[in-house]
Amino acid sequence: MTARPPLAMLAELTHRCPLSCPYCSNPLDLLRKEAELSTGDWADAFRQAADLGVLHVHLSGGEPASRRDLEELVVAARQAGLYTNLITSGIGLTERRLKALDEAGLDHVQLSLQGTDAAMADRIGGYRGGFERKMQVAEWIGATGFPLTLNAVVHRQNLHQLPEALDMAVRIGARRIEVAIVQFHGWAMRNRAALMPTRAQAEEAKRIVEEARKRLLGTLVIDFVPADYHEEYPKSCMGGWGSTGLNIAPDGTVLPCHAAQTIPHLSFDTVHDRPLREIWYDSAAFNAYRGDDWMPELCRTCDRKHIDHGGCRCQALALAGDAGATDPVCAKSPLHAGLRAKAEAFAAGPDDNLTYRTLPPA
Repeated sequence: MTARPPLAMLAELTHRCPLSCPYCSNPLDLLRKEAELSTGDWADAFRQAADLGVLHVHLSGGEPASRRDLEELVVAARQAGLYTNLITSGIGLTERRLKALDEAGLDHVQLSLQGTDAAMADRIGGYRGGFERKMQVAEWIGATGFPLTLNAVVHRQNLHQLPEALDMAVRIGARRIEVAIVQFHGWAMRNRAALMPTRAQAEEAKRIVEEARKRLLGTLVIDFVPADYHEEYPKSCMGGWGSTGLNIAPDGTVLPCHAAQTIPHLSFDTVHDRPLREIWYDSAAFNAYRGDDWMPELCRTCDRKHIDHGGCRCQALALAGDAGATDPVCAKSPLHAGLRAKAEAFAAGPDDNLTYRTLPPA
C-alpha cells in the first residue's frame, strides 16, 4: 500500500501531569522529565511534520502546561505553518500564561472534564480543587478569545452526568464537545472493573447524544466515541493504521497511535534515528498493518474492511492475544460473545477500586 501524507500529529510533550486520572491513555511505564525532547528537538519535529504534509498539531501530554517552554513550542509550531491545538487539564495555566500563548499564536484549546461537579471531578482526577480551577481557566479561555472544545471522558461512574456536561459546554461557550466513552488502553485497561459502563448506560449515552445533537444544532458540535465493548462493529481506529496521523511520544518515539508500543514485536524509530518522512513511509512498524494484506481471512473478505479497517490492532492484542486478529469487538469475531460476557462482568465491578495514574519515583 502506498501511504498518503499524514494530516495531523499528536505531540505528547510530556507524561508529567498534576492529575492522576485512572483512565489515562498514557502507558503504564511513564517517562520522566529527563527523557523528554528538548525545545529544539520539538521545533525540528514540527518542521519535518509540516514538510511531510501535516496540517494540525495537537499539543498534549500528560499536561503540556507542565513544560515551561510551552509558549516557545507554540511559536515553533506556528512558524512551521501548523494549526495548533492545546489539549489540557487547565492546571498550570494562568490568565497571564493564556495571554502569552495567544501572543505566541495558539489557535485552539481543548479542555478536559472529569465530572460536572467538584466531588466527581476531583475524585476522578485525583486532584483536590481541580474542578474549581478548571472552571476559572474556562473563563480565562473565553476572555482571551480562544475557540474551545470540551473533552468529556465518560464511564460507569460519571455517565449519569452526561446531560449536565452537554449543558456545561454550552454555558461556558464551547463550540464543540467530545463525549468519549472510556477506551480501554493504558491506565483504563488496569481499571476496567471500576470504569466499564453497563450496556444500558452505553445505549442511554447514545440516546442522549442523538437528542442533544438535534436540540443544539448550530450551537454545539458533539463528537461521540461509543463504548467499544458493547458495540457490534469496531470503530475505524485512527482511520486505519498509519493512514491519517502519527504520534510522537515525549522521548521522540514515533508511533501510529498512542497505544502502539503495547505491540511487542514492533520496533519503533525515534526522531533521533531517522527523518519523519522515512519513518512514515518506509519503517516496518508503520507498514505493518497498512492496507489489507495483513488481514486474516475473516476481515479480508468482509465488506466492512474499508470502513473499520479490521478495527484496533492494540485492542486485538489486548483481547485476542494477537495484534493481527480480527478485533473481538466485531460481531463476526468468534471471540465477540465472550467479550460481551466479560464486559458485563466488568460492569458489575466495585466503583471504589481505582488505580490512579502516577509517575514512578525519581
